[in-house]
Amino acid sequence: MACTRKTKTVVSTCVILSGMTNIVCLLYVGWVTNYVANVYVKVQEPVPEKKLEEDNKGETLRIIERLDRLENVVSQHIQEAPQKIDESAAESFSDSSLFAHWGQDLSPENRRTALKKFQYYGYNAYLSDRLSLDRSIPDLRPDGCKNISHPTNLPQVSIVFIFVNEALSVILRSIHSAIERTPAHLLKEIVLVDDNSNDEDLKEKLSDSVEEMNGRQPGFIKMVRHDKQEGLIRSRVSGWRAATAPVVALFDAHVEFNVGWAEPILLRIKEDRTRIISPSFDNIKYDNFEIEEYPLSAQGFDWELWCRYLNPPKSWWNLGNSTAPIRSPALIGCFVVDRQYFEEIGLLDEGMEIYGGENVELGIRVWQCGGSVEVLPCSRIAHIERAHKPYTEDLTGHVRRNALRVAEVWMDEFKSHVYMAWNIPQEDSGIDIGDISERKALRKRLQCKTFRWYLVNIYSEMRMYTDTIAYGMLKNSLKSDLCLDQGPDTDNIPIVYMCHGMTPQNVYYTSSQQLHVGVLSPTVDDDDNKCLVDVNSKPKLIECSYAKAKRMKLYWLFTQGGSIQNRKSKRCLELQESPDNEFGFQLVLQKCTGQRWNITNLLTGSSL
Repeated sequence: MACTRKTKTVVSTCVILSGMTNIVCLLYVGWVTNYVANVYVKVQEPVPEKKLEEDNKGETLRIIERLDRLENVVSQHIQEAPQKIDESAAESFSDSSLFAHWGQDLSPENRRTALKKFQYYGYNAYLSDRLSLDRSIPDLRPDGCKNISHPTNLPQVSIVFIFVNEALSVILRSIHSAIERTPAHLLKEIVLVDDNSNDEDLKEKLSDSVEEMNGRQPGFIKMVRHDKQEGLIRSRVSGWRAATAPVVALFDAHVEFNVGWAEPILLRIKEDRTRIISPSFDNIKYDNFEIEEYPLSAQGFDWELWCRYLNPPKSWWNLGNSTAPIRSPALIGCFVVDRQYFEEIGLLDEGMEIYGGENVELGIRVWQCGGSVEVLPCSRIAHIERAHKPYTEDLTGHVRRNALRVAEVWMDEFKSHVYMAWNIPQEDSGIDIGDISERKALRKRLQCKTFRWYLVNIYSEMRMYTDTIAYGMLKNSLKSDLCLDQGPDTDNIPIVYMCHGMTPQNVYYTSSQQLHVGVLSPTVDDDDNKCLVDVNSKPKLIECSYAKAKRMKLYWLFTQGGSIQNRKSKRCLELQESPDNEFGFQLVLQKCTGQRWNITNLLTGSSL
């Protein structure tokens, strides 16, 4: 479960073009690698004054410096395990994020041990091993929750924990907190699904712990072990198949339950079995394991289908009741569901790979097919948000593939928005999404509503981009290895930069003749998209709604392979040689000289 509370989205597609020299390619890859390692390992920064051999102009070093501004973009989607650390050099890791708020008094040997575990698990397993399995956590429920009484005849629940190479102490604490804070008459069993871990602690030691607990209550804890790694999505389905209670709770194995979490959920499902419920989540800080309270939120997604937290809808605020269920467009991963209804609605899409997008797909499907999704303020669970995810080296690739499956099955004409957000062509994308015929048949059998109905009635905060006719990287024929780029966020001045295909170079041309540059803003609550505007004969990036309201020069005549001319000023966006610029060119607005521009993708049925 890795959802963001930030308002920006990013596109992770990174295209290193053949026009780049080998040395620049290597330095770019090296920069990314060093960035990943820098979260955990101190990496010496390049010295600006020193030039590489045979690099008379210092161009390579300037490129490295310019790449620093992409750090925020890359960091969102770098999901690989960090490099192995040198155990003999503990002092060089003293600035690791692990030690920012914890562990300053550790000996060098213990620091090495802690760092090694942190690198492996993505959280402070060294500290976890030393915390009580039965530790108390603060009760963060809204005050009104504590005065609500619940009937005793609620349905029982099976709690399923999914894991691969999780720290043993973290798993055991999840189990203990579930047992301690769930009424015994409501908790039928706990199911552990091991997705083919190779961690030795999760073999004999975990089996011994399970055997000990089952000695007190035979068969209470079930173990499901996969012979090969199936991924989180299929692991959740394995856990559901092993569960026998009327209600199934599907969770990560790095959570701690708060008091009174179960009763509100079970009551809502008893009242309506077509509800899928998420608790409200707090954060277990990955470094010191302190509990950080998160504000009450709904759960949604952006157009890449990364999950994200949302402000609760206005209808919830208008109730003036902080204990009321929050209607939610989607789920962030952990949820509770009626066991039979989950099967009727189609479980999870087992054609997806590993992790990512399955929660969004489930939320969309449930709403479109007659069910509902809620977040309950009175049910709170703390969840570890890892510093990095060691269980996959290509999470972004899996999410992208899974997102396209969702788009093709459930999103009708709005599937183009997913392709646009990922900056890949809608036709011949080159991505094999597998067979989706069964999922399409499921939609037909359930007689589900359209995605437009979902956007209008359930996720009205989502921005629609139906007027987009072309998208991708925008290149000038004068220098085809440079692309239009939004430049540093704070400058609001577009630039040309070597083509890399990430978010700052996403361009969207609309039927109203606007050019949006940068992130595709997902909801109306986020910052607006930025439009290219002619301001005093200089290209600027200004929020589109503001520019339109002020009647600024934001409309451009553009044809594929032709000029980009401002409709009002008649000036053209062109490249001009500039020896002072690191790439030798700068963007200008001037009298048209016939320079030609091309954008990489046209939407089906559109023409320029």
